[in-house]
Formats: sequence, C-alpha cells, structure tokens
Amino acid sequence: MAKTVRLEPIAQETSVETNGNLLSVLLNKDLDVLKECGGRGMCATCHIYVQSGMEALTPINRREQRTLEVITSCKPNSRLACQARVVNNGVIVELPPGMYVNSLQDIEALIGRRADQDLLHPITGEVLVEQGKLITRSTMAQLESSASFKVGEFFSQSKDL
Repeated sequence: MAKTVRLEPIAQETSVETNGNLLSVLLNKDLDVLKECGGRGMCATCHIYVQSGMEALTPINRREQRTLEVITSCKPNSRLACQARVVNNGVIVELPPGMYVNSLQDIEALIGRRADQDLLHPITGEVLVEQGKLITRSTMAQLESSASFKVGEFFSQSKDL
C-alpha cells in the first residue's frame, strides 16, 4: 500500500510504495539529485532533513551513519534519501538549500557569474561558493588544490566499504 510523503519547502505531496526509498520520491518529482554513488549510501548528494515522521522510516544503517558523520551540514534529523525507506505515513522531508556540484567543470562553466544558490561539495555538503558570491578563477584554483574535492577518487576507493 502506498504511503504519502510531503516535500518542503516546495509544498508538494507524493506517494511511494511501502518500503520504497525517499530517493525514488525525489527523482519522481524531477528534483535535481545527483545520486553520485548510485544509491549506495556513500555520498551526500541525496542528503535530506526529516521534519517529521522519522519513526515512519527504516532505521539508519551503519553505512548511512558513517556517511552522515562526514557531512558538514548534518543535523540530528539528517538522512540519506537513498537509504531511508518509508514504512508508514507522516513523513515530511525538507530539502537542503543549495546545489551539489558534480565536478569542477560545473563550476568552471559559471566563472564570472554570481551563484544563484549555495554550491555544495558532493561528499561533505560543505558550501563551496555562497549564494550571491562571485565565482572566480581563484575559486577554481582553490578547489583544484583541495584534496577533498577529488570526487571520482573518493568513490573508486570507497567501493569496498
């Protein structure tokens, strides 16, 4: 039997099959979720906040807990949408503000513009460029030198987790 999930701040309700994950809800609503790790609970690109109904979701597993521990924007009500399965009604999900950056090329295409929204690191959720700030070549150089921005390497090394 389908369960109802509400998405905030976009004020939309949708349904998901019992034991379906929240990631499928986000993707069905055409929301821009990168799912960088393919739904294995190893990245932060489907990080969401549960405003209410945490008890209507499956418990946090060990892999999800480890991933949540490295997300800088993590709160007690944080979950990874790919790992949180809906077992009862009453789930209200808050989408984190900002856009996850998939690669340095995503930022490079925006050099000289102001960020429309916070640009977020795909693994840690750290704000790379704040909303309204100018994206410059020096921003790119700083990111390129950052060892923590080697997303592809991170996922290839963490496949064995």
